[in-house]
Amino acid sequence: MNISTAFNNHLPVKVRFGEGIANTLPDVITELGAQNVFLMVDAGIEKFNPAAKSVIDHLVTVSGLTVTVFEKPAGEPTIEMVDDATSALKASGAQTLIALGGGSVIDTAKAARLCAQLNCTFREFQSKAPNYPVPVISLIAMPTSAGTGSEVSGGSVISDPEAGLKTGIANGNLRAQVALVDPVLTYSMPPTMTANTGIDALAQAIAGIIAKCSTPIGDAIGYEAVHMMSNALVAAYKDGNDKAARSAMSAGSMMAGLTMNISDCTAEHSLGQAIGGLKHVPHGLTIGLVLVETLTREAKVVPAKMERVADAMGVPADGTSDGSRAVKAVRKMLADLDFPVLSSIGITQSDIELLSDNAMNDYFITQAPKPWSKAEVVEAFTAALNLTKRSA
Repeated sequence: MNISTAFNNHLPVKVRFGEGIANTLPDVITELGAQNVFLMVDAGIEKFNPAAKSVIDHLVTVSGLTVTVFEKPAGEPTIEMVDDATSALKASGAQTLIALGGGSVIDTAKAARLCAQLNCTFREFQSKAPNYPVPVISLIAMPTSAGTGSEVSGGSVISDPEAGLKTGIANGNLRAQVALVDPVLTYSMPPTMTANTGIDALAQAIAGIIAKCSTPIGDAIGYEAVHMMSNALVAAYKDGNDKAARSAMSAGSMMAGLTMNISDCTAEHSLGQAIGGLKHVPHGLTIGLVLVETLTREAKVVPAKMERVADAMGVPADGTSDGSRAVKAVRKMLADLDFPVLSSIGITQSDIELLSDNAMNDYFITQAPKPWSKAEVVEAFTAALNLTKRSA
């Protein structure tokens, strides 16, 4: 038995979870003492998400609140989107910001709230020493996907299309004050989005467990998140109306967000973000494209932890003790999800050098249980690129 390493955790987000919890939004706004609210949503969300439409309609027409609706354009959040949202938020004079949508909406809301308070653009924020004041505008996060866990994390990832990079900012003061996690809001997710967001959540839970800065609290939440999602992700992918699967994914992804925030992500996010910066494809997709390859390396470094991950996934013992059970289980899950391969998004051998350099320069790879060499990154990208189809 080893002495536990010293650690600090500060997670002040109020979480309300359960079917129908979205309907308590007006009550939460009242508790926060707001009358003027700024509602940020995915553009066109009312056309494809009936549950979200119900929330919006009630807030705008029934609640008696002053509501400014801002539609975030589709796609990963960019610097331009943040700046547009910042301007609209300042003009609204709102006391509370509601982010109703996927992780990209919640990330945009976090960054816009920060820049509005500092009265700056996102590039101006980046150009100076980091400053994260205590927010004067409350943030309520309502995820419509089961993926990033952004509703409980202090991170925000913003793309810079001009530079072909993604920039992550993180601080406790970026967190939402309240997270309303309602599985019903996720029912409308199509299978591909379910797979992309779900595999991102699973990756975050595993990463938080194996990261060099992991803690017993984060591990405990992470292993349970892995357990819940391992039994639910493929089921939700195959049947989007499976209430039990949707509920488990909503809870599991939120818990994965907590694990990531207590600990951190690792190399899978650095390699994934390098892909996303180059090809501008969904974040969860990029993580899944390299997840097996990064976990293969990590199993060699922290086999005991990967063995516990395999146990949490419910993988039967096979006589090994090297963490390979977990890697095989993730490989099978990706096959069951009909997950794409790296070459399918247009990545070629000529891209690997740039991708590897960008991954090596990313923060998350520094949190891996053991430092990665560039040769290892190249090896992981090459292995992913050489994969022509998913198989168990």
